[in-house]
Amino acid sequence: MSVQKEPLAYRMCPRNLDEFVGQEHIIGPNKLLNRMIKADRISSIILYGPPGTGKTSIARIIANTTKASFYKLNAVTAGVKDIKQVVGDTKNTFLNPHGKSVLFVDEIHRFNKAQQDALLPHVEDGTVVLIGATTENPFFEVNKALISRSTVFMLEPLNNEHVKKIVNMAVSDKERGLGNLKININDDSVNLLADMSGGDARIALNALELAVLTTDMSEEGMYVITPEVIMDCIQKRSIKFDKSSEQHYDNISAFIKS
Repeated sequence: MSVQKEPLAYRMCPRNLDEFVGQEHIIGPNKLLNRMIKADRISSIILYGPPGTGKTSIARIIANTTKASFYKLNAVTAGVKDIKQVVGDTKNTFLNPHGKSVLFVDEIHRFNKAQQDALLPHVEDGTVVLIGATTENPFFEVNKALISRSTVFMLEPLNNEHVKKIVNMAVSDKERGLGNLKININDDSVNLLADMSGGDARIALNALELAVLTTDMSEEGMYVITPEVIMDCIQKRSIKFDKSSEQHYDNISAFIKS
């Protein structure tokens, strides 16, 4: 079996709104974020929610659809110099005739004050449209001035039906998924993946890929993925989103909806 370089979870990242699964409350038909993406009228946004729920996927969809220049930084490794580089490239009319850019900052809660202050004036004047992604409550962790200039969208843990749909898409997709392999995975195994993933699609896809990679082909040329194989492969979810985080999530959800 040939092994593709990128992990399955990366390959199966949705390329457009039609491929996106879950988060219907913010990105479903006629919802604000859906309309913003389709019209290419993205304003600065903060995507807040648990891991594996679609924050990076939404950013990639925007990258695939916007006519503006798109940049990505990880707050863990980026510095003020990187922010200035993005701003400089954005203002260079030769490189960027549109005069503005979309900047995706992953783990934006890790930006320190100097980094956030360097970004703020360019978000304020519209040169840079910010897309921030965070698992931490942005109202506690992100500069209030940036928050006030952004729309906060809250992503919820995926439900089991969402995860099962994503798993089945990965099994059948011949271009990016495992569709070129003969995989025999029954409903019990798919249900177990959904149950054990904790609403995190990445966990489910990583476990599925590991199960296929470590299972010997049968005499019939099939990869038989049983619940026992799934149990052996799936990694227990890291409890980053613990009870206290969930309480913050519930509190801020009530605040935004009020």
